[in-house]
Amino acid sequence: MKRSGLITTKIGMTRLYDDAGVAHAVTVLSVGDCAVIGNRTMEKNGYVANILGVCEARAKHVAKPQAVAAEKAGVKPYRKVVEFRVSDDCVIPSGTQLSASHFVVGQFVDVQATSKGKGFQGAMKRHNFGGKEASHGVLKAHRSLGSTGMREWPGRVLKGKKMAGQMGNETVTVQNLKIFGVDDAENLVFVEGAVPGANGTFVLVTDAVKKEQKELPVPTAAKAVETEAKATTENNVAE
Repeated sequence: MKRSGLITTKIGMTRLYDDAGVAHAVTVLSVGDCAVIGNRTMEKNGYVANILGVCEARAKHVAKPQAVAAEKAGVKPYRKVVEFRVSDDCVIPSGTQLSASHFVVGQFVDVQATSKGKGFQGAMKRHNFGGKEASHGVLKAHRSLGSTGMREWPGRVLKGKKMAGQMGNETVTVQNLKIFGVDDAENLVFVEGAVPGANGTFVLVTDAVKKEQKELPVPTAAKAVETEAKATTENNVAE
């Protein structure tokens, strides 16, 4: 079983207490208006996936290809659109509004986001180099990189050499974070620990691939509620 993930927005960090009074540092993620706007099928696309969108966008802020695709699908354009590959039993119908109840308290998740950009940084900050001595003949080279290549062989700088350069602003995945709590009223998910990215960053949250998950709503909590309501209506009609 492979369930769909959610597109969330990072709100910030706070501190919550468990039943024993122990404080936990948690990251607050908002599910917002995350909804399923389409599906990929094995017959048509060669794989199975749910297409999710979040944060409805104004028409003038949407590129023409995205606007045409949204019009063909019969949905509104969204700022962020992501595909989540799923198993056949976890396909969610298009138009389904997803909620924070998609995740269960105590389960483990993997989060993916774009880290904060730090600009051009030296080797000490970027790669945790120790630097040179503060005295004993070292002159204006305390934080320098040091030698980068050899003489006769190989006579060049090897690929992958750790040097100064752009730091941050890259896709980062953090695995096995625990869901501390879920707020259905505000549509918030509380994840223990730090999540990459600045506040306002889009964060993809999926079930942890390296942990065995049990008793999760399939394909999602919203679908389960819809099914239960439909069953109740049918029973009432039958009576």
